[in-house]
Amino acid sequence: MCGASFYLKGEKIMLKKTIPYIDLNGVERKEDFYFHLSKPEIVKMQTSVKGGYDVQLKSIGAGADGGQIMEFFEDLIKKAYGVKSEDGRRFMKSEEISRSFMESPAYEILFEELVTNDKAAADFVNAVMNVGNSTATSMISTNTQN
Repeated sequence: MCGASFYLKGEKIMLKKTIPYIDLNGVERKEDFYFHLSKPEIVKMQTSVKGGYDVQLKSIGAGADGGQIMEFFEDLIKKAYGVKSEDGRRFMKSEEISRSFMESPAYEILFEELVTNDKAAADFVNAVMNVGNSTATSMISTNTQN
């Protein structure tokens, strides 16, 4: 699966992932999907758990609890997924937008990749959590135990 980031004056704006999948009618498709967390969203996530989101993520990764890992990625994708407005001025998010993506075969492809491929998972988290935050450090490192 391909990934690309959009930049503005050296700072990442959002993550674009191109996901090939077969839709529910059996048609092969390849679409771009966008993921972004604003600075306020990242701060809220950091303060929402004891020790911070990054500490929680590192402990989940170290513990290798499959259920926690899947729950983490489901939550992260739900929070980060959105749709760019046609004029590029807004990144729209809502329960309905998230649900429509999470009910698609493209979500299944992305989710499976993130919970089975350590490098893809680390790259996704680092890209989404660092979007627009040039001072942030990498949230997780690649765990090469697979």
